[in-house]
Amino acid sequence: MTLEGKVAIVFGATGAIGSETAKQLAALGADIHLVDREQARERGEALIRSLPGRHGFSGLEITDSAALEALRDRLADDPRGIAVLINAAGFTHSIPHADLDALTDEIIDSMMQTNWRAQFSTIRTMAPLLRKSGDAVVVSLSSIAAFTGIGSNIAYCAAKAGIDVMTKALARVLAPEVRVLAVSPGVVDTSFVPGRGADFSAKVAANTPLGRVASAEEVARAIIACCTHLTYSTGHIVQVDGGRAL
Repeated sequence: MTLEGKVAIVFGATGAIGSETAKQLAALGADIHLVDREQARERGEALIRSLPGRHGFSGLEITDSAALEALRDRLADDPRGIAVLINAAGFTHSIPHADLDALTDEIIDSMMQTNWRAQFSTIRTMAPLLRKSGDAVVVSLSSIAAFTGIGSNIAYCAAKAGIDVMTKALARVLAPEVRVLAVSPGVVDTSFVPGRGADFSAKVAANTPLGRVASAEEVARAIIACCTHLTYSTGHIVQVDGGRAL
């Protein structure tokens, strides 16, 4: 199944998973609007130049609802609406779960604001354009930390659990015009968690049934599958963890 002529928007587009997803969307013929922080503009525009098709980049903070609304208004003139919305933005800190004092109010608020509230805000803001397309899909990036309770820090686990609940709730209220899914990786071979390197990945791989950690490309393929193949699925969380959560 192709996405020829359809409009996709990717939030967190210059991150490892976001950029891989954009590449695969472009290969399927989608016209993509990439969104990331203004500081990532150079990477975003370089990514656009590497992709086939017509694409654009917006630099904004996804925690800024007014900026999201301004972006929606700029995109509203396209009669196609938005067929694909990818929520791949986020960040984390590595904080031992037992170190309760290290997880300060400021860190908790920042984690929840970016990793949960902003994900909801992108969907809330773009909902009219998703509905306009008549057959849209939202895919948010979750984590097995949402249900294992094992992750970079407790607030990150809580934010990802929020993504899973949001996915189920929005799947009900946005149907039938919009499907809502989430992809839930285990450990991925990226620099997403500061301070984690090859040693950490090797330890995880040794305790994962498939014997390795995921690549960003593999997670992106799962996101694309939600867009192109799971056409009778909504409200579900797709695990891409090599059996890590078993």
